[in-house]
Amino acid sequence: MIKKTDESFGGRIQRLREAKGLSLDVLSHNTGYTVDFLKEIEEGKTAPPVAVVLQLGRVLKVDMDQLQENRNKEASKQRTKSHKKRVASYAYAPLTTPGEEKHLRAYRVTIDPETEHKGVEYNHEGEEFIYILHGGLTIQVGQNTSTLKKGECISFDSSLSHKLSNPTSEKAELLVVIYVP
Repeated sequence: MIKKTDESFGGRIQRLREAKGLSLDVLSHNTGYTVDFLKEIEEGKTAPPVAVVLQLGRVLKVDMDQLQENRNKEASKQRTKSHKKRVASYAYAPLTTPGEEKHLRAYRVTIDPETEHKGVEYNHEGEEFIYILHGGLTIQVGQNTSTLKKGECISFDSSLSHKLSNPTSEKAELLVVIYVP
């Protein structure tokens, strides 16, 4: 596969999806995300969080590095454009080097104050551990909601639907570790 370094993250997803002969409907079915949400990613209207990137990589059978190329730069530009668009995404920085045989991924995640991921729930294969470095976090896993503050943590089966929000007035910083089988 030829890498296009100037290709957007959404464009890369669309190209990989089409190369595998998958429609948006099939990708939606295989990932558990709505067609509208996936379309917004492909069109560059939404910067997906790490859980979505992991799920897309698994379904499209590509390494996360291939998907993430230029992703952080795009996410930064997109968040600068509009505060309203920032509400639908959060920033993350990888702390581990991914590879085909590596199953553990760690990220430093920041979520803006008073941010809620409206209408978006995540689920992906594996387990997830979240430790609050700064600020606070509300997380819903399945039907259970937990509120965490600095120094607290949670771990859960990440195949359960989960969503994060930062109801506090300060930026939340998290250490997120994901095990992907």
